[in-house]
Amino acid sequence: ETQNINKSLSSLASVFAAKAEKQSHIPFRNSKLTHLMEPCLSGQGKTLMLVNVGPEASNAHETLCSLRFAGQVSQCDTGGKPKRTAKAIVGSCKSSRPNSAGPGSAASIKRMK
Repeated sequence: ETQNINKSLSSLASVFAAKAEKQSHIPFRNSKLTHLMEPCLSGQGKTLMLVNVGPEASNAHETLCSLRFAGQVSQCDTGGKPKRTAKAIVGSCKSSRPNSAGPGSAASIKRMK
């Protein structure tokens, strides 16, 4: 079972690599997992990558592998909405922050006109 999981994840990595490099052929049929996920990874769905990392030294190898895989996935464009990065989210929060002027101030009244 572990070998099948690793084969599927390897095939998924190949799909993400091909999409990141904008290759004309994307190897969706290399595994059942990637074949089933083809609609989701072809711009017809949203993609979210969650990475489970462990702080213990015994988990270091698996954590590193997971982070490398996530880095590879982040370079991929699935054709959906533009990526929202942490930096973009923080920037949008700052720009939507209300003015520090109170509701009765001159600046607030000018905005209402």
